[in-house]
Amino acid sequence: MTGSARLSDLGGGSGRGRLAPLHLDWPLLFGLVLLCSIGLLVLYSAVGEDPERLRGQLLRLALAFALLIGVAQIPPAQLRRWSLALFAAGVAMLILVWLVGDTGKGAQRWLDLGVVRFQPSELLKLAVPMVLAWLFAQRPLPPTIPQLLVAAAIVLVPVVLIARQPDLGTALLVASAGGLVIFFAGLSWRAILLLGGLAAALAPLLWATMHDYQRQRVLTFLNPESDPLGAGYHIIQSQIAIGSGGLHGKGWLHGTQSHLEFLPERSTDFIFAVLGEERGLVGILIVLAVYLFIVLRGLYIASQAQDTYGRLLAGGVTMIFFVYLFVNTGMVTGLLPVVGVPLPLISYGGTSMVTIMIGFGMVMGVHTHRKRLPV
Repeated sequence: MTGSARLSDLGGGSGRGRLAPLHLDWPLLFGLVLLCSIGLLVLYSAVGEDPERLRGQLLRLALAFALLIGVAQIPPAQLRRWSLALFAAGVAMLILVWLVGDTGKGAQRWLDLGVVRFQPSELLKLAVPMVLAWLFAQRPLPPTIPQLLVAAAIVLVPVVLIARQPDLGTALLVASAGGLVIFFAGLSWRAILLLGGLAAALAPLLWATMHDYQRQRVLTFLNPESDPLGAGYHIIQSQIAIGSGGLHGKGWLHGTQSHLEFLPERSTDFIFAVLGEERGLVGILIVLAVYLFIVLRGLYIASQAQDTYGRLLAGGVTMIFFVYLFVNTGMVTGLLPVVGVPLPLISYGGTSMVTIMIGFGMVMGVHTHRKRLPV
């Protein structure tokens, strides 16, 4: 093998497979653009062919991709230096939300700075894996018991603050982000089983602290037919929409459940049901294949990282994206309780989209800022 070939394989030579001057990974960028393009077609039908809402989504996508490109230019070493400060700032803002946050739809989740109103909990989806990667990069892996205890505290603090807003969906995503980074750090199966047993033992405590509507969601998940016109309506209509699509679907813009407004939240949390009704099983499998390609590319980048921080950060961020997909498709098909998690890069809205794209910007940066090894 020649020296130039070895450099190319490491991403430091010709830039094959990536846009070297902009530090963008070509395969990952292609997957994201393809998924967003499919998402716009599904969304156009889901919003009732409303050009204004589609234009708004296009503007959000433009902003999200601009942020992805910008973040990808930041070397992972710089991200590592910022990790602890970003996490501390995120927790501080969650405490401010608790004390003086804006309330909307029965939840106190927002900070209003006059110019912008935002949810600080979104920052923690990235700050938690960043600070855990920073923590575990300090010493050789696998982590020691003291490190695991510190990591558990790091995850628990924001999860508790977010859950009390209440925002169970985001709390689940932040907990998953932290748990996945801890897993990638090299837990033994014995430790995994121990943590699983501890989580099961704490389940009754979690049930006792949940709000009434959250308990109702769990009960509805177990038996949606118990209240078909009330709490179970969303799940039942979603299952009808997906099932009626059959193998090839009813055709683009021809979904009856969505266009006749039987399907609630059809442009946000339940947009996967619109896809299933109009494109059928074939369309679902194609979209899931695109998601799988993105996840596998992200995990490949994590496996090629040259240091512990980059490996854990890229792996954690990629798996957050997978958890988004898993939870949304699970709740839409009735396999999981409804927790208000959007379908990543397809559902209408910009908050989660921006967070995901910033995360993938970090992933690309991990891959494209690798140092050239001596020949």
